[in-house]
Amino acid sequence: MKRALILDLDNTIYPVKSISAKLFEPLFKLIDERLDDEQAALKAKEELTRRPYQYVAEDFGFGEDVKQQGLDLLRDATYDEPMQPYPEYETLRKIKAEKFLVTTGFTKLQLSKVNQLGINGDFKKVYVVDPEQSNLNKGDIFRQIMMDNGYDAEEILIIGDDPQSEIKFAKEVGIDTFLFDPEDRYTDSHATYRAKDYRDVAGIVN
Repeated sequence: MKRALILDLDNTIYPVKSISAKLFEPLFKLIDERLDDEQAALKAKEELTRRPYQYVAEDFGFGEDVKQQGLDLLRDATYDEPMQPYPEYETLRKIKAEKFLVTTGFTKLQLSKVNQLGINGDFKKVYVVDPEQSNLNKGDIFRQIMMDNGYDAEEILIIGDDPQSEIKFAKEVGIDTFLFDPEDRYTDSHATYRAKDYRDVAGIVN
């Protein structure tokens, strides 16, 4: 039996593509203007709907000036338009377990998304892992949650969409993982569980 669920935010509770055109409009314009390779620019913009800006900028070799301009655009950004979670999220809301939200990104932006989604009250605590503010990673936060709440690793289930982020860090800590994979992208992942929706989570928790 699981006492706690730890959830990711982006592409786990809601689809980033539902807000990316408006949210990233200035950043996408910068990338189009400054990256000479059109295909690389397209791929970088696609990756930004899945991964934090700092990691994408590093992987795609953004020049230091472009990287800094992007950081300046996002550091104080917020999102104030209506947002909707995935329909499946309602099944997680109903599960009788303590819930924590652990998300990576710019603090102001991530908290504004939580506010617009109206989900803050679903969680015992919300953690933002902001690469601009600390060197912590999600694994560090998972350990902190365990220590602060007296959980054993086997009493927790971590739910997310990224095999290289929360799934990887959870495995390092020894926590079971549920990979939410609605597009069936990660058939070779090593998550404990993997599915296109959340219907199986209630059975795992209980």
